[in-house]
Amino acid sequence: MKVGSRVPKVPEHKASLWTTYQFLQGDLKGLGFGLGLYYLSERVGGDIPTADFDDSFKLPSYLRTDAAIYYKRDNWRAAINIENLFGVRYFESFNFGRNTVIPGAPFTVIGTLSFEF
Repeated sequence: MKVGSRVPKVPEHKASLWTTYQFLQGDLKGLGFGLGLYYLSERVGGDIPTADFDDSFKLPSYLRTDAAIYYKRDNWRAAINIENLFGVRYFESFNFGRNTVIPGAPFTVIGTLSFEF
């Protein structure tokens, strides 16, 4: 590996932020919203670094936005989570050097209903 080369598959920067707001009183008591951001900077491709390691293959950076809406009453909770709210095209990871690049999930909606004992 050349001096100064970045380690494969490791972004230089990674950050996430998630926040929620829930109404605690009034007609909307129990209703909540959430919004999250997930950022990953450019990553160098390839496998285990060697003396002739080529770091020219890179996966681009991305910023993904997630959201949620939920309702909680007594021991019940119903939620709708949205991943990749704006349908950003991004690459999650890669395997086997440059041979298999794994795309990130498109706009996805997940519904849940739960009960706590």
